Amino acid sequence: MIIALEGEIFLKEPTRLGLKCTGVVYEVFISLQTSQQIQANIGEKLALHTTQIIREDAQMLFGFLELLEKTLFERLIKINGVGPKVAMAILSTYTPQTFAKVVESNDIKSMQRVPGIGPKSAGRILVELSGWSLDLVQGESLNVKKDSNLQQVILALESLGYKNDVIARVTKGLENDEVSAMVKAALKRLQTL
Repeated sequence: MIIALEGEIFLKEPTRLGLKCTGVVYEVFISLQTSQQIQANIGEKLALHTTQIIREDAQMLFGFLELLEKTLFERLIKINGVGPKVAMAILSTYTPQTFAKVVESNDIKSMQRVPGIGPKSAGRILVELSGWSLDLVQGESLNVKKDSNLQQVILALESLGYKNDVIARVTKGLENDEVSAMVKAALKRLQTL
């Protein structure tokens, strides 16, 4: 998987870049938010976090300046009926912080402002993300190191099918210990919810 690219800007359009890395030019799709943040011009260096999606008929790269935006994109495409195009439309319409407020307030009208999202899709996305908060996303992408014990506990609880809001509540304030002990403590807390 290609998780990041660093190279010279070869092509610059509002929703896509051509990034030349050691002689190969990669097409990278970007949100309008990312596009506005990119100060570099053609011929200048740029580094992007990327998500690679491989399908039967295509291989696509999606680029992000901020790790938080990448995390949100990856969460959105896991929702049934939300593909990369819709996820990029959401990220082009809202910053991660603004989108978190839309989700927390369960604002269907604001969700419908995103091109390609109707009332049914808006409702489904909000239900899927209910309990999701910006703090959890920031914890996963910024404050929690990828190989930390807490991150492993969060991944373990996600693999057991628990929702993000529940995971956030049971892992908040967990003492740093061995992963197995932390998972047991979190599961114990789950019984009291």
